[in-house]
Amino acid sequence: MAEFSGEPHGAGRRIAVVASRFNEGVTTALCEGAVSALVGQGVALDDIDVLWVPGAWELPVAVRRALSSGRYDAAVAVGAVVRGDTPHFDIVAGEASRGLMEASRDYEVPVTLGLLTTDTMEQAEARAGGAHGNKGADAALAALEVLDLFDRALPPEEDA
Repeated sequence: MAEFSGEPHGAGRRIAVVASRFNEGVTTALCEGAVSALVGQGVALDDIDVLWVPGAWELPVAVRRALSSGRYDAAVAVGAVVRGDTPHFDIVAGEASRGLMEASRDYEVPVTLGLLTTDTMEQAEARAGGAHGNKGADAALAALEVLDLFDRALPPEEDA
């Protein structure tokens, strides 16, 4: 039996951080956490592009467009959807998450989910650098770990 796991090594990686502006105070902190974590693991600042979109709904299409360029090893999606009084929360949170998963599957590139889905703004703030850490940083580290796992255990097939 072989067992593999990755480490969050960033040297030589090119990463897209796709961030939602809606709930900007929270999403700015998530984006900063992601960028800081990437740089802390060796990703050169010049190898990180931050793409801002209006809201969480637009995250999947921006991630897909970034991945279709072939420039990025991974994408980190960050945003915050806070529950309100209408079903809007369920639609946006569910479809944004589904779209990001589909982009990862379709492009076979890690797309990590730093999209907060919380009941209150206080819960979102706690996960954007507060008492519960920074989920943008966590998503960035997860992307690097999966990339390293791919390198170790699942390298692309070589042409014959």
